[in-house]
Amino acid sequence: MAPVATLLAIVALALAAAETNAQMPESAPRAFVLDVEGPIGPATSDWLHRGFERAEAEGAAFVVLRLDTPGGLDTAMRDIIRDILASRIPVVAWVGPGGARAASAGTYILYAAHVAAMAPGTNLGAATPVAIGGLPGGPQPEGDDDRTGEKDEPRRTGEPGRGHAGMMDKVINDAAAYLRSLAKMRGRNAEWAEKAVREAASLAAEEALALGVVDLLAADLDDLVRQLDGREIAMGRTTLRLRSTGVVLERLEPDWRARLLQIVTNPNVAYILLLIGIYGIVLEFYSPGLTGPGLIGAISLLLALYAFQVLPVSYAGLALVLLGATLLVAEAFIGTFGVLGVAGVAALAVGAIMLFDTEAPGFQVSIWLAAGVAAGGGSLLLLTMAMVARSRNRPVAIGPERVTQERARVLEWQDGRGTVLFEGERWAARGPRLLAAGQDVRVVGRDGLVLEVAPLDAASRRE
Repeated sequence: MAPVATLLAIVALALAAAETNAQMPESAPRAFVLDVEGPIGPATSDWLHRGFERAEAEGAAFVVLRLDTPGGLDTAMRDIIRDILASRIPVVAWVGPGGARAASAGTYILYAAHVAAMAPGTNLGAATPVAIGGLPGGPQPEGDDDRTGEKDEPRRTGEPGRGHAGMMDKVINDAAAYLRSLAKMRGRNAEWAEKAVREAASLAAEEALALGVVDLLAADLDDLVRQLDGREIAMGRTTLRLRSTGVVLERLEPDWRARLLQIVTNPNVAYILLLIGIYGIVLEFYSPGLTGPGLIGAISLLLALYAFQVLPVSYAGLALVLLGATLLVAEAFIGTFGVLGVAGVAALAVGAIMLFDTEAPGFQVSIWLAAGVAAGGGSLLLLTMAMVARSRNRPVAIGPERVTQERARVLEWQDGRGTVLFEGERWAARGPRLLAAGQDVRVVGRDGLVLEVAPLDAASRRE
């Protein structure tokens, strides 16, 4: 009976373990939340790309892009949209919380997402592209042609333009077609999408829902997750029904690489790195062997060049910044009484304003930074000029004039000639016959290696 009892005990334990495992809940599914805040640039697209890869690798149920952006660079925006369209898991874009916006590039990303949502009190739109160095697109006013001075004739829609206006027509037509294709792919309002591009139209959240621009309104992320449950979305050629009940939201924070790229590609930081690089290398050439300025300058210059590679740089502005720095350095070496220095400060200020010549929000050098650099350069120039003026009024420190009016002490004296102690050295001297050893005298001149001395006057004795 013992073996039978043992067998029954084992079976009972197995059944109990099976029942316990059946009662234990499976691990809750996760959804990643990626924040897109501020201007959209290369750092944003790089971080989102790695976020999508991680979400797919870890089997996330879906990804939520929380948008609050004024727009950004076209290239970065298209990289993000390519990742969304290639994603094998649903991407939900949510403009929130209240007060957030998805303007310009944010509108394109919202249209590209599998599900588009907004919080009350938010807005989207103003998706007209802007050109580097150009004016915002849209209907061009009638006026004189820039090249010929002739009156422009009104152009019909689709008619080729001339000059800058013609190029902007191409850019706007391309952007309108792009956003319209995204709208049709996701079954959203394509007519308003084109209006957002051509007329820079904007919508509040409630209006966007009524016009079919977005799919739903959600007050917060929890509300968004509740409304996503059971929603059918198209994933390529298949239709997927979202199951969001019990989903745990996990916010992905930017790692050190993303934070570093965000810092380096900030236009203000790139401008400062450029100046540090220029002055560091100049100082290294001026004082070879210091090593520190050269290394710091080279690293700063490389970081600045990387930032310029991915930012919309105006080469005219960059040339002015380089010219301004060169003129300030030349002023320090040549000394033109401020002529080169003033020109250098002016070139630095104008070049900083033009350096990132674009109307994309968040990609301009701060006017206060440009003014601060100009003020700093001007202060340095004034300080240099003051030091030059003071050095010109300072007594001569070398040559025969150096010893004039300095004191000495007679060591030996006879018949108007002898030796004196001058600044710790014995000098041959000549002067009045009545001088005596140990007497303090004043040097009044020098003839070769012989000092000419005279007795101290009464005022000198009182000193």
